[in-house]
Amino acid sequence: MESDIRDNPAMSRFEMPVGDGAIAVAYYKVEDGRVVLLHTEVPQELSGLGYGSRLAHGVFEALRRDGKRVIAKCPFMSSYRPGTPSTAYSSMAHRRPRGMHAHNAF
Repeated sequence: MESDIRDNPAMSRFEMPVGDGAIAVAYYKVEDGRVVLLHTEVPQELSGLGYGSRLAHGVFEALRRDGKRVIAKCPFMSSYRPGTPSTAYSSMAHRRPRGMHAHNAF
């Protein structure tokens, strides 16, 4: 899973292809030697299919492998727990106004 994710430091984001040229992304900034995860986007038509969880898993694995310290300010990333179903975020999503989901974009 992680091998599909690549770091694009020029755009300060991790990218994962999701088909037909589309990508899911996780934006970040580096602050005081830590990677701060800011926002996650998955194309709207692919929402709820597990792409956000695959992206989160790959990002956290890559950062762990590289020995990076992480701060997850993105609500989706901070709620991600390895091994949980892709619907784990849905309990939080019900408390947010429509269109405000960190993983629903484009």
